[in-house]
Amino acid sequence: MNALGRHVLAEVYGCRTPVIDSVESVKEIMVNAALAAGAEVREVAFHKFSPQGVSGVVVISESHLAVHTWPEYGYAAVDVFTCGERVNPWVAVEYIVKAFGTSNYTATEMKRGIFERENLKAS
Repeated sequence: MNALGRHVLAEVYGCRTPVIDSVESVKEIMVNAALAAGAEVREVAFHKFSPQGVSGVVVISESHLAVHTWPEYGYAAVDVFTCGERVNPWVAVEYIVKAFGTSNYTATEMKRGIFERENLKAS
C-alpha cells in the first residue's frame, strides 16, 4: 500500500497571543516552517482579521501549509500536507508549535491518496 501524501492536522493550544495575532509573525513562522522541512515555497497568502486572528496558506511544490488563529483563545488550527518522500510534515509542525510559544498540542497524520501501485491507472 502506498500514499501520494501525508497530511498532519494539529490543534495548537496555549499559543502566545502577540505572536498568533500578528500577520507578519504568523507568515514568517509558516514560511520558515516550510523551509525547515525542506519544502520549496511557491506562493504565500495571509490575512489579518479584525479585531483579531490570522489565516493563511503557504503553497509549496509538495502541497501546502495552512493556519487559522484564534488569539482570544490562544489557539491555532494548523495543517501541513506534503507529497512525496522528501519533505517531512512533522518537521514543519514541530517548528510551528515551538515558534507559537507552546508545547501543548495534539496532531494526527492522515495518509492521502492511498493506493496499490499495481492497480493505479489514470482514466
